[in-house]
Formats: sequence, structure tokens, C-alpha cells
Amino acid sequence: MPVYVQHEVLGKVSDVFNAESIWQAPGLALFTRRPLLRDLLERSPRELRGRAPTRCFSHVTLLLAQEELDDDRHLTRGARVRDLAQSLAALHQKDFGDLLGGDDVRYDVVGTDALAPGEVEVRFGHAVYLPSAGEAILYQVSTSADSVGWHPACPIYEHQRLALLGRGPQAPAWPFDGEGAILLVNDGPDAALEVQVRPKGAFECSFDAAAGCYSITRRAGGAPQRLLMKVERVGAAQPATAPAPAKPAAVWKTRRSAPPEAELTAVPFSHRPLETDATFAPLAQFSVTLVGLALPRLSRYRDTGAIGIEIGLDRALGVAADGAETAIRFAVDSDDQLHVITGGARQPVTAPASFTPLANGKVELLAVAPDMAERYCATLLLPHPASMPVASGARLVFGRSAPMLAALRVLDAARFLQRADGAPGASADRLGLSRSAFSFEAGAGGYRIGRLSESQALFHLDAELGLVASIGAASADAPYLLPHGHHLVAGHYVLRFDA
Repeated sequence: MPVYVQHEVLGKVSDVFNAESIWQAPGLALFTRRPLLRDLLERSPRELRGRAPTRCFSHVTLLLAQEELDDDRHLTRGARVRDLAQSLAALHQKDFGDLLGGDDVRYDVVGTDALAPGEVEVRFGHAVYLPSAGEAILYQVSTSADSVGWHPACPIYEHQRLALLGRGPQAPAWPFDGEGAILLVNDGPDAALEVQVRPKGAFECSFDAAAGCYSITRRAGGAPQRLLMKVERVGAAQPATAPAPAKPAAVWKTRRSAPPEAELTAVPFSHRPLETDATFAPLAQFSVTLVGLALPRLSRYRDTGAIGIEIGLDRALGVAADGAETAIRFAVDSDDQLHVITGGARQPVTAPASFTPLANGKVELLAVAPDMAERYCATLLLPHPASMPVASGARLVFGRSAPMLAALRVLDAARFLQRADGAPGASADRLGLSRSAFSFEAGAGGYRIGRLSESQALFHLDAELGLVASIGAASADAPYLLPHGHHLVAGHYVLRFDA
């Protein structure tokens, strides 16, 4: 792998603001003195013809102890830092002018807590770029370990060709123990940014178009280590036809073997072959599926004492049982603010949003329609919807006290609610779901819905979860017809009624 960034700690320097003491040691004791900046640039040219350098690097970042930069800012308002950068640029131009090829010499001085006072670190190379004054940012790159907390990694400027992300301040979420790097190649505003993971073959890189981010994984021992990276174009017009953004994924991605039988798509119980010679019973032809949870606005229920509702998803991305480890949690407080929680991080979030708490699963939050926004903050789609068969021609009831579809009422427990007095809460279903909420009857033309409680809000959503209507007057004698494959929202539950 080529060296894209040359970096060297020069050790103790008599005066870190003296350009000469960083550039070249005095005297001619060439074989005894330690290498300084001029020597490092000479030993690592940008281009060679044979053994002769034909171009040198012209952009250099200088790192000093943060304490010394703070002192300079307090005492001279940063004058010594500015003088240092200008003096080094002048020495660079003087000694390497014939190897610059018309490139501008640019120096930047930054602080770091990793160096002790008197130490200097220098960085230069193919992937070190310092923008000109007023140069536009073309891309903004950010990284995350869990898709919840995103950290700015680096900007990529219009005329910058290469950027390298790895362990260090440029990738605060880097999980790979200092190994590997991500190389970003910018061939101009008319080409998509190219992403490569190095060393080749050690990592798997894929692009999730729905989430809009890259996933870089490496298996080391147990669970895969993973980094998420988002590249957002912030400057210059998009090319008329944007090429596919993830070239390396197709080249380096390990071919997955066929999934084991346990990971195949689940077959509904009613469609599984009978394993006994018991008397045959007709198969159910209809089913109801819990596809999501409508997160309530708790401000509507202040008189109940509820100050928060929190729903966790386990490592399989199902609603977590009491005491189970969670991969991600969603919470609504008494001011209707929605938060997402992963590990110890709690951050506000606004729908729509998507998260990838595990390498093999994505969780989506959908915004609710304006006519539903008075009651709900967002809809949490369940990655693994649960279904139950129902018989046709029978009038069935759904609600807090109804046994029918009780297995789909996954929030029917006190652990999801927090109260102001700290006392154990009642079932979360008490917020918005009546004891007998609605009746339904499956038939050839759809489901006949009857509203059984005057206080029960019912919303009809189409197959794509778009709002169709708020169901008002509907009874067993004058039912509301819900087409097959459409959804009904009652309380927290988004239910799909299938044929």
C-alpha cells in the first residue's frame, strides 16, 4: 500500500515557533543530527524519475502541543503561529522552488493534546491538502459507529483529489484498532466520489442506498467490527448522470454464502405442511400483521402521570422483553420530544430517520401525516413484522380486554411507561387504546371495520402507509370497508389486514 500521508514527530525542538529550528539543523554534521522537515521532504518526494526527484510536496500540516498554541493566542493573539507558517513557506519556496511545478506552498499550524510542549509533528503527502482562501467544500464526510451519533470526519474541497481516513482525529469513531484506512478519490465535480478501503481484501465495504451511507466491516474474533460513513455533497452542481457510488464494494466485497435454513424467510404457520396425521382443518385465508408502532404525544396524557415512554429493540431487532439487552431504544418525553438511545448516547431525533444499530438490520422512523400529528410523534417500523391468522366470516374484536390478536399488542406491559412519582406504571396500552377498540370481519372484498368506542381514534392507511382517512362513524351494521393489504392505526399499533 502506498504511503498517502507522511508523518513524523521531530522530538524536542528548542523553539517550536522558530522556523529555522524546524526546517534544518545548523552546521554540517549531516550524519549525527536527527532529520528535520527539510530532510523529510527531500527523502519523500512527490514524483521521481529514476532516483531523481522531479516534484516535491507543497502542503504541510504542522502539529504543536495545544498548550503552546493557547499560550501564543493569549500573549500575542496568534502572531507567532502566523509568522511560523509564513516563514516555513518562504524556506520551502526558497529550497524547493524548482520542484514545485507551479504548486502553491501552503502551511497550517494546529494544536493537539497528543504532543508534549517542545515536540513538533509534521504531516505531508498525497492525501494532505490545505485549501486556498475561499475554496468551496465539495463533500462533507462524517462517520458513526451506530448510525445515531454522526461525527464530522473531514471536508473534501473542490480541488482536493485524495483524502485518507483512519485512526486519529479525522475518524473519531474508528473501530479497527489502528488498522486499515479509507481512501476517498475526488476526480472533480462531474464525477462521483470514489471510496476504497485499504488494505485490499481485509475489509468489506458496501453502500446502503436507502440509508445513504457506506458500511465498512471487518470480522476480528467475535462479532464484526463496523464503521458507518456518510458522504454528503454540499458544493457544486450534481453531475447530470451520477455514476454508482460504491466501486470498491463490487470488487472487494466477500461473496456471501447461501443463508442457513434458520435464516430463510419465515413461512406463516397456516402454510406449513402438517407433520401429523391428525384430522385436517381448513387453512386460514386471512391474516393481521403488526408492521409498526405509532409513538404517542405524551402531552395528551399528562393527567395520567406518564412522563415518558421508552421502547427498546433487542439484538434481533424485535421489541425487547423485560430485562433483555437492547440494540437501540426510542423514547418520547412529556414535552413530546423524541429521542434515540444507543449504548449510553441519547440524542433528539426528528422523523423521518433511519438507523442501523446492527450490521444486519435497519430501523426506520416515518413521519406521520398532518391529520395524525396531534396524536403521534412518529411511526416506528418494525424490522420483523409479526402476523397472526384470522378466520373469515367471523366478527372479531381488538382492544385492551379482547383476547383476539393479544400477541400483537407488544406494548401491553408497565415497563414501557415512566411516571412522575416513580411508581410502577400501568400498561402502555392505556394510552390511546380502548378496552374494546374496534371490530373486524374478513371477507372477499376486504375487512369490515366497526368502531366500538366513541373515544377510539382509528386511521386508515393505504398499502404504502399513506393516510387515507380518519374513521369516524362505523358500526357492525354500517361498517367501514378496509381493502386487503391496507392498514389500520389504533392506539400504538399499525396493523396490516391481509388476504
